[in-house]
Amino acid sequence: MRKLLMCLCLVLAAPLVHAERLKDIASVAGVRTNQLIGYGLVVGLVGSGDQTSQTPFTVQTFNNMLTEFGITVPPGTRIQTKNVAAVAIHAELPPFARPGQTIDITVSSIGNAKSLRGGSLLMTPLKGIDGQVYAIAQGNLVVGGFGAEGADGSRITVNVPSVGRIPAGATVERAVTSPFASGDHLVFNLNRPDFTTAKRVVDQINNTFGAGVAQAQDAGSITVRAPLDPNQRVDYMSMVENLQVDQGNAAAKIVINSRTGTIVIGQDVRVQPAAVTHGGLTVTISENIQVDQPDAPFGGGQTVVTPSSQINIEEGDSRMFVFNPGVSLDEIVRAVNQVGAAPGDLMAILEALRQAGALNAELVVI
Repeated sequence: MRKLLMCLCLVLAAPLVHAERLKDIASVAGVRTNQLIGYGLVVGLVGSGDQTSQTPFTVQTFNNMLTEFGITVPPGTRIQTKNVAAVAIHAELPPFARPGQTIDITVSSIGNAKSLRGGSLLMTPLKGIDGQVYAIAQGNLVVGGFGAEGADGSRITVNVPSVGRIPAGATVERAVTSPFASGDHLVFNLNRPDFTTAKRVVDQINNTFGAGVAQAQDAGSITVRAPLDPNQRVDYMSMVENLQVDQGNAAAKIVINSRTGTIVIGQDVRVQPAAVTHGGLTVTISENIQVDQPDAPFGGGQTVVTPSSQINIEEGDSRMFVFNPGVSLDEIVRAVNQVGAAPGDLMAILEALRQAGALNAELVVI
C-alpha cells in the first residue's frame, strides 16, 4: 500500500507535453455566467414540509401568496403547512442566454422540511446581483435522496432529500448585456497565468493572422484585435479559439493532503545535494484487565478489577541516503521506497529538505 501511494505520485506527476486549444486554456473577458437567486414555496409534500411552530416565515410567505389571489386569512387563524416548504432557488445564467430559453435550477429547503420529494415549485422570480428579475422558475422537483422514519423515532436517510433540481425549470426573461460585440479589441484571460504561455499565445496568433494582432498585457491577459461586424467577429473568434498552443510548465510544486497522506510531486521538482537519515520509534501500549477474587468463598471479600498496562518500545534502524545534485522525481520516489518510508515520513523529509534550502519546490498542504 505504501509503495502504491508512491507510484501514484509518480504517475500523476509524469510529464504530458502536448498542445492545447486556446479555448481550453483561456476565456474571453465578459463572456461569463451570472448567478441568480430566488425565494419561493414548494407545495404538494406528503406531510414532510416545514413545521409552522419553528418556521414562521413559511406561514408569512403562504399568507402573502393567498393575498395575491384575493384570499384574506382571518387574524389569529392557525395555519398548518405540513405540505408546504420555504425554499431557496439558485441557478446560473449562461452567457448570451436570450428571453424564452430555459435553464436548470436547484431548489434547497431553508426551513425544517424533512423532504422535498414529490413537491412542486410555485412561480418564483430569480434575480441577479443588481436586483433585476432575469428568469421565472416553476415546475416539479426531481429529488435524488429519500428518508423514512419509524414511530419510535428511528430514521434512515439516503443522500439529501431536502435538495432537488428542476431540469429546464426556469425561463429566461431578460438578457444580460455582453461586451463581446463592442469595441475593436477582445481580451483572452488565461486560466493559469504564466508568462511563457502568454508569450506563446501572442506568437501563435500573430504568426497566423499577422504581426501586431495580439499583444500581451501581463502574464494572464492577451489583447486581440477583432472585426467590428458581429458576424465576422464570430467567424474570427472561431478560428482564434481553436489555435493550438503549448502551455508553459507550471512552477515546481509539491501538494500534500495531510488527512489522507496523499502526496503529488510535480515534474520539475529538483533536490540539491543533501544527505537524509530516516529512523522510527514505535511505542506500543497494551491494556490487560485482571479480575481478583476473594480467597474464601464466604469470607466477605469483594471481587475487584485490576488494570495492567504493558509498554513496549521498539526503535527502528536509522538509514541514510544521499540525494545527488539535481535529482529527479523518479529518483526521489525510488530512494524513499528503498528505506521503507511511509507517506507521513516523506512529508517530514520534504519539509526538512525545504528548511535546509535543498528543495526548489513550493510545499502546499491541503
